[in-house]
Amino acid sequence: MMTSVDADLIRVLADPLRLRIVTLLAQETLCTTHLVEETGARQTNLSNHLRVLREAGVVETEPCGRYTYYRLRPDVIASLAGQFADLAASARTAADNKRACP
Repeated sequence: MMTSVDADLIRVLADPLRLRIVTLLAQETLCTTHLVEETGARQTNLSNHLRVLREAGVVETEPCGRYTYYRLRPDVIASLAGQFADLAASARTAADNKRACP
């Protein structure tokens, strides 16, 4: 069953720019400059979205000189995917269950 933490994570990933960032980070570790180039977002806007992703535990940072690199935490995404898979499996088995109306 999904918890409120999971619901918060779903809300975090529901934003189109944050989902784009996560998709890019699934392919490689990138710094803010790369993400600005790839998304076309302003640096301050991008930094705010990265902060939300970091606070939600979706990404982790790696300082490298004057740059900060961002890396996706696949375990967080895999956990959420597993919960969705469990939900789908439950829906398949409950497809014929129908509660009678009073």
